[in-house]
Amino acid sequence: MENNETVTTKKEPNYRGIKAMPFVIGNETFEKLGTIGTSSNLLVYLTTVFNMSSIMATNVLNIFNGTCNFGTLIGAFLSDTYLGRYTAIGIASISSFLGMLVLTLTAAIPKLHPPKCKSDDSTCEGPSGGQLTFLFGGFVLLVIGASGIRSCNLAFGADQFNPNTESGKKGTNSFFNWYYFTFTFAMTISLTVIVYVQSNLNWAIGLGIPTFLMLLSCTFFFIGTRIYVRVMPEGSPITSLVQTLVVAFKKRKLKLPEEPWRTLFNHIPNDSINAKLSYTDQLRFLNKAAIRTSQDDVKADGSAVNPWRLRSLQQVEEVKCVLKVIPIWLAGIIYYIVLVQTQNYVVFQSIQSDRTLGRGSFKIPAASYNVFTMITMTIWIPIYDRLLVPVLRRITGRVEGITILQRVGIGMLFGILTMIISGIVENHRRILALTRPNLGFVARRGAISSMSGNLLIPQLVLAGLSEGFAIIGLIEFFYKQFPENMRSLGPSILFCGFAISSYLSSFLISIVQKTIRADWLAEDLNHGRLDYFYYLVAGLEVVNLGYFLVCSMWYKYKTIEGIEMEKMESKKGVI
Repeated sequence: MENNETVTTKKEPNYRGIKAMPFVIGNETFEKLGTIGTSSNLLVYLTTVFNMSSIMATNVLNIFNGTCNFGTLIGAFLSDTYLGRYTAIGIASISSFLGMLVLTLTAAIPKLHPPKCKSDDSTCEGPSGGQLTFLFGGFVLLVIGASGIRSCNLAFGADQFNPNTESGKKGTNSFFNWYYFTFTFAMTISLTVIVYVQSNLNWAIGLGIPTFLMLLSCTFFFIGTRIYVRVMPEGSPITSLVQTLVVAFKKRKLKLPEEPWRTLFNHIPNDSINAKLSYTDQLRFLNKAAIRTSQDDVKADGSAVNPWRLRSLQQVEEVKCVLKVIPIWLAGIIYYIVLVQTQNYVVFQSIQSDRTLGRGSFKIPAASYNVFTMITMTIWIPIYDRLLVPVLRRITGRVEGITILQRVGIGMLFGILTMIISGIVENHRRILALTRPNLGFVARRGAISSMSGNLLIPQLVLAGLSEGFAIIGLIEFFYKQFPENMRSLGPSILFCGFAISSYLSSFLISIVQKTIRADWLAEDLNHGRLDYFYYLVAGLEVVNLGYFLVCSMWYKYKTIEGIEMEKMESKKGVI
């Protein structure tokens, strides 16, 4: 049987690239300033303004954050199947603005939150049912906004560049770096300026500022409407994936022909937004879905009559693109545990360290030390994009300087170093606390070490470098390796992976406490061995790095019409 293939020339979109970036990046920056500025201090808001218990507030926040991350899958499905990325972002941006407006109103209008606790009272009046309903209504709007924005904004920004030109490829690579730069910049501002206004001046003003910034985000996004490239949805990509897997299973006993790329069924719709993929030998069992039998009829336009009985080779290769990234995704989940532990335990380390700034009396807030990770990325990303990549480009001949998986691997290596340095610094802090405390004392935790909190900065800088390599690399990897009609789904799966990492971190802590040594993570770090826990995580990450290297050697980058996107040709054994 001859290869039944239909390919026609599609109309090239009018890519504006750099001209569209002020609107896209402006939308990104103000959206992140708004959402992060709202969520970064939400735990304090729920306990101090709504008088929730710490347990209730923590549970509400965990449910809210988890729903936002997992909601990206729904947002991606609706975007790729029905709405398109432009419409999804537009609806989500408006929803986020309305959600922030609701939160601002709960702080500005006294009747929308319980009365302030009196200093001489041991109990506080909690929120009423109506107040909670109004508050949770705002959360629902924020979840809708996060589900649409987080799943689509990255892919939408990259859609503005022509992937078939050198300038378009360079623009796309730079966009991934600047996309994450807006996140780190927003985190830095939120953890300092906005948190200070909320906690020390006025909650209504502190929440009103992010709300206004979100309004600016909506404005920037819609101003650029006329110059955007809008990729229209083709229908449910999930259904297509399932159909291919089902047909491959039904035909599992059939024998593949000697030259599958010549004889297998391969109809390609004229209006498909997906690039034509080259044939690959990996996961060959899926190719059986494209074997024609006497029962498989074809329409006049060349397409299969029953998509549950016959799939094209193009559709098979699209499924392969999704399945092949799963091992890399799993490695990313384990890697992210480093960042979760760094963000959490550095606060406890700083609480029992000397946080005095210089010779004065001002003390750096314990929660503010994570700003050094954000500052590192804010400084590093422009240096990497503007200085290092051009140098690497001349050395390797690659547009992006190094391959995506090489970048991720370097980030994982920095993650291991982060845990090792964290363990060394914690051991030093603990020894000083036990031998030469600074005479300070923290309730429930114990003596404060005479070690300066500034010694925590190196591990935070390493964490920032690790994130700057690995996370940006993973974001770019998922965008480029997924088929075009599923590019909203890729980042969504990544966000879900980060949520799973948080759960795994909690599980790891429980395992350590119940099966290894409960005193490693004692309430008083001076009588615990947090350094041993850091070394345990470092060992786990060493194993994960080895697993990642094996997966990278096996992995073949997506190829388009015989030209591999990452210029890897057909070589194995190179990341």
